[in-house]
Amino acid sequence: MERNSLIKKFDKQANKYSKRRNNNHANKFRKQIFQDAEGKVLEVGIGSGLNFPFYKGDIELTGVDFSIEMLKTAEDAAKDYLFQTILIEGDVESVDFNENTFDTIVSSATLCAYQNPLSVLNKFQKWCKPEGKILMMEHGISTNKSLAWLQNTLNPLILKFIGCHQNRNIIEIVKKSNLKIIKNERHIAGYLYLIWAEP
Repeated sequence: MERNSLIKKFDKQANKYSKRRNNNHANKFRKQIFQDAEGKVLEVGIGSGLNFPFYKGDIELTGVDFSIEMLKTAEDAAKDYLFQTILIEGDVESVDFNENTFDTIVSSATLCAYQNPLSVLNKFQKWCKPEGKILMMEHGISTNKSLAWLQNTLNPLILKFIGCHQNRNIIEIVKKSNLKIIKNERHIAGYLYLIWAEP
């Protein structure tokens, strides 16, 4: 999908995502994994700030997103939290940070939208400190055969209208990257992936 078209799709969804911050079926999973974030934290595809309620108050958060409308909602939401927040408009696939900059890198439902998710994961490896951690909550192909069939069938349509792939095998993509998986869990018929990794 052409990048400007994808950005416009996410711009249009900003208010909808903002309303999910305190009422989202995935919040119990967000809490389970993202409360482990510490130190200097980079959240890629930060969107409207859905993960803000689950961060500790003493982190230093840098958030990146290519949607200016998403960033506006995140900026407004950040006022309600104690942690310091810096928001950057940029495409994670083209933005760059210095090596060994962050203690924690957070990715929440972003691997579905990248043109080259493997390349992005390898950037995480470079940006994260050697003793740091990468925390991911992603959606992808289900372990349920019927649901997986539906995901494969509907993927072209959903990609066209929403801008994200429904059928990526997230674990296999991470395994091909330079990251080391420490722990992973599957939930909601295997559709939701929780991954704790390190460089």
